[in-house]
Amino acid sequence: MAAVFLVTLYEYSPLFYIAVVSLCFLITAAMVLGWFGVDVPVILRSSDDGESITPTPEKHMVQVTNPFALDLGSGSGCVSGGVALKPGCLEPCILSCFWGCEIRALQGALQTHQSHQRFSSSLLLEALKQRSLFSHSFHVSCVDRQEQHTIIPTHLGITDFGPLPRERYPLVAVLTLAEGEAESTYDIVSSVTVVHVPDDKYNLSARILFQYLLTSLGSVYEIVLFFFYNNSLIFQFSTPTPPDPQHSDQRDEPEDEDSWSEGRGRDCVVCQNAAVNRVLLPCRHACVCDSCVSRFQHCPICRAFVLESFVLGTASDR
Repeated sequence: MAAVFLVTLYEYSPLFYIAVVSLCFLITAAMVLGWFGVDVPVILRSSDDGESITPTPEKHMVQVTNPFALDLGSGSGCVSGGVALKPGCLEPCILSCFWGCEIRALQGALQTHQSHQRFSSSLLLEALKQRSLFSHSFHVSCVDRQEQHTIIPTHLGITDFGPLPRERYPLVAVLTLAEGEAESTYDIVSSVTVVHVPDDKYNLSARILFQYLLTSLGSVYEIVLFFFYNNSLIFQFSTPTPPDPQHSDQRDEPEDEDSWSEGRGRDCVVCQNAAVNRVLLPCRHACVCDSCVSRFQHCPICRAFVLESFVLGTASDR
């Protein structure tokens, strides 16, 4: 009966054509409006609409004060000519440099620190000193931030650290607080930086390979990079994974480096309106805002599956 009615309507009434065209127009308009975020009936929305996706879990982050900072100084470093280190500390510190430190010794020292309830700088420094080719230290003031030049004495005759894969890091720099009273002020009480220094057998330019932060309660955190969508980056903490000795002297060097204060004004890659304030894990891309983070299960930059995310900045920034 219904089929006979539709055939009759098709043959004798122009309203049929008007109804079909109108219906197509409404469906097309609803889909276009839905793509632009305008509220439309759910039945007309696209199947990949963001509200049908399970919200990304939010990772709880804790803000702490890091009294240590260490970067490479000016000039190109090498084993024969040494390397310049540029510390910046909030408190008077001791910069200890360990040349040719065994990889297993550093890993063992970090594991030993994690097994103790309280931090002991003497145990850490002694463990690294016994398994290094040469070591010395500098006193670093919190006011004077001049570069410190570390070099292996020529009489030791060390020109390289063996073929790849190596059993030793070229240079391990450790920052510890000079005054014991300051350890009760900060949660982070030591910084460990692994530096690659070019030698006769491996001439890759000097660079920082790993940086670890040690807390007074036996925790170890690795400083990792967060990537903005235009290849700039900022720093944040993450639980460390033991470095691979076969890849210990390799690290991608970014094109440029911006601080968080310079990167906070970047626009979300999705809406191009709100500022970027979300970091996606585990890919560590900072590219979306609070409103857009719930619309995706995959990172808009690398398409990696998003397990969780967290907010950039502090509560006062938000």
